[in-house]
Amino acid sequence: MSVSVFDMQSLQHLWSTDELRAIFSEENRVQKWLDFEAALAAAQAELGIIPAAAAKEIGEKARIENIDIAQMSAEIRRIKHSLVPALKQLQARCGKENGEWVHYGATTQDVVDTGVALQLKEFHAVALRDLRAVGRELARLAAAHRDTPMAGRTHGVQALPITFGHKCALWLDELGRHHERLAQAAPRVLVGMLAGAVGSQASLGEQAAQLERLMLDKLGLGTPAISWAPARDRFAEYATLLAMVGATLSKIGNELFNMQRNEFGEVEEGFSDGKLGSSTMPHKRNPTSAENLAGLARPLRYNAALMLEGMVQEGERDGIAWKMEWKALPECCLIAGAMLFQAKNLLAGLKVNADAMAHNLDRMRGYLLSERVMLELSGRVGKQTAHEWIYAASMHGITSRLDFAEAMRQHEGLGQLLSDEEIRDLTDPAGYLGQCGASVDRTLALHQGWLEA
Repeated sequence: MSVSVFDMQSLQHLWSTDELRAIFSEENRVQKWLDFEAALAAAQAELGIIPAAAAKEIGEKARIENIDIAQMSAEIRRIKHSLVPALKQLQARCGKENGEWVHYGATTQDVVDTGVALQLKEFHAVALRDLRAVGRELARLAAAHRDTPMAGRTHGVQALPITFGHKCALWLDELGRHHERLAQAAPRVLVGMLAGAVGSQASLGEQAAQLERLMLDKLGLGTPAISWAPARDRFAEYATLLAMVGATLSKIGNELFNMQRNEFGEVEEGFSDGKLGSSTMPHKRNPTSAENLAGLARPLRYNAALMLEGMVQEGERDGIAWKMEWKALPECCLIAGAMLFQAKNLLAGLKVNADAMAHNLDRMRGYLLSERVMLELSGRVGKQTAHEWIYAASMHGITSRLDFAEAMRQHEGLGQLLSDEEIRDLTDPAGYLGQCGASVDRTLALHQGWLEA
């Protein structure tokens, strides 16, 4: 029985991917606990703390195939402890003497938190891979449409001309900073722990620090300077970074959603055979990919906020906030990963309508070039006078339903100062794109390294 959008066969494709669900499955979660126990035993054997034969058998039996999940779950409900039933099954799989050395000196949170770090390590590789894929699609669009003019909009209305390539390069630049943040966070976040009950490592003896480092080296995780059981900033940081990635992807989705409005028609997401927009309106071609991308960031942000709540701990650790992470952090990863996957596909199939962009540039009949004319005239009559003249011409023209060129011709000062040829040149949107092309070139060069990694 499925009760979550992450598990329902009809909905899970909107919220996650098969690859991500495998990483955060119950089976993989338990396997990471077993990986901890195997690495702990192996490190202890190397240091002469437990018999080598025990470590060998523990390592061999620490496989999810040897754990009965249903039995483990029933026992968890009976004894009210989340880890011990799995340890009991591992112990039972080993010989009597060897099984006695399972989990020697460790505590539950050591296992669970290190297990989560191992899951995050797997997810992190996927996230960086898909972030690069999204970046490459944006780079492709930025290069292809470096010089494709469109209306730049501020406060929801047309402002000045830009290019679609400039818009895509801006998104790429933002994602590049996210890639850098995630890469820089990895050494802080992908860290395990062998700290014992209160973080003192009292149960681990004089070799505690060496043992912890050796064990975590085997797992490919960083070693902390001190227990981080009550210091939840590592996971909170990662969740917050994912929320930032999600916010950027949501912005992209929302922008492409709006650009697909019939009144604009500037882009269209890929259409697949059989895609249906409505149960009652057969003509509909809805921007479903863009709207799903725009919406997923909301639950992602709230889960990241829940991770921040987890930073408020009591004493050396407590389960009140800690257990909330078991829900919030996997969901952050599932949603963020789904957003990256969907963004890549949306951008890969995106159709850009340059004609519609050009048509929309003419909707204001030249008035969005008022800044260009004002700056051009500033050297002749002064900036303030130019502003006053163009303002007067614009207000008269808009009220009288004239285009900008005719409004300037009818203005006494502008009509005398500007020739018809100058007016045509000054009201051509393609002539006022500023540094859009150069900015695209700089951005593509700047981000080439991580995109090709």
